[in-house]
Amino acid sequence: MSDTLYDENFVAWFRAVTPYINAFRGKTFVVAFGGKAIASELARTLAYDVNLLASLGIRLVLVHGARPQIEEELREKGLESKYHRGYRVTDAETLDCVLDAVGSVYLEIEALLSQGLPNTPMANSRIRVIGGNFITGQPIGILDGIDLQYAGKVRKVDAEGLQAQLGLGNIVLLNCEGASPTGEIFNLQMEEVAEAVAIAVKADKLVFLTDSRGVTDKEGEFLDAVTADEAAELLKDGDWLSPDLRRDLPCAVRASRAGVGRVHLIGFERDGALLQELFTHDGVGTVVTRESLENVREARPDDIGSLIALIEPMEQEGILVHRPRELLERELDRFSVMEHDGIIVGCAALYPHSNGVAELACLAVNPDHREWGYGELLMRRIEKRAKKAGFKRLFVLTTRTEHWFVERGFRIAKVDELPDEKREMYNYQRRSKVLFKPL
Repeated sequence: MSDTLYDENFVAWFRAVTPYINAFRGKTFVVAFGGKAIASELARTLAYDVNLLASLGIRLVLVHGARPQIEEELREKGLESKYHRGYRVTDAETLDCVLDAVGSVYLEIEALLSQGLPNTPMANSRIRVIGGNFITGQPIGILDGIDLQYAGKVRKVDAEGLQAQLGLGNIVLLNCEGASPTGEIFNLQMEEVAEAVAIAVKADKLVFLTDSRGVTDKEGEFLDAVTADEAAELLKDGDWLSPDLRRDLPCAVRASRAGVGRVHLIGFERDGALLQELFTHDGVGTVVTRESLENVREARPDDIGSLIALIEPMEQEGILVHRPRELLERELDRFSVMEHDGIIVGCAALYPHSNGVAELACLAVNPDHREWGYGELLMRRIEKRAKKAGFKRLFVLTTRTEHWFVERGFRIAKVDELPDEKREMYNYQRRSKVLFKPL
């Protein structure tokens, strides 16, 4: 690859991630990972990626587990590992193993996040990692006649204390232990701790690093996005899901329904998966949302900057007629926008004319998102608005996409068929094609 091409790709990539950087600054993310992720070869690069997120101004809470390390401690002491309903039966001897393993993993993560060697992504980093008694635990008790003893669940999260540390720019590192008001320590499930913390701090994102790429359906088809309701349906008969996903997905559903903005499930065995999931449109894992990721809505005043950034390149190419910012501000109520994961990726406008005719104008979709059918969704939105307003026909002027509109029910027409006011404004130098569609 030539240096010029490499530079162009780098610049294009940097510009592509800028909207995400702007959107994520000051937001709160909870990232949860088990002991397998820390024991993997990619633990060091995961620390690099966490450092990058922190350097971009993202408020981070990390929650770690230690299942394989606990199993190793139990084997060394000749103790049997027992589970019931997914919870570890934790007697006093098992609790000692839990405390040793969790403490060891905690220190290992702290050391990874404290790296600062030259010529590494951690060079010159100044991140502070803070722990503390932010989680209060309580015993699960007896289930089906089995006393789980020191196996516990989250009783309370000190959200105020967490927010105070995040406000100081600290990364908060939490483990899967919770002390009770009586001074006892309980072994908690890492996934439930992450869920409870994300809900308590009103996290914008909760990320689970799992033992699989993400969620698949029963036929093995990968699902890059599901709603909470769809995920709940999968869990009713989810025997094909990996062990991590069977633990993570119920927490993802509950967190999403409780108001956490996005819950991501990604594989820890893919280097850079965390960054690829967060900073690319397609991502690499599965995202769980309360509603669909795609959202077509009417434009708002704070969308002006995004609209200009979207349509300006197409104006420069001559695809769209230039609209000054002042005109966009005056005509904002005519625009509908397509929002994907909080970022505007498309727009279209409806202009009323005489004799029951309306115009579909300024239909634009970001080039990186055109394969997703957003143009058609925006067209349908404008058609719906036009019908609701009582218009009988819709027309469009285009210089490049005549066939696209014909395939969607428009017919080629003559300039003379335009409403009088539009015909008088017709630019014969552009020679735009005229197409009509009955509503």
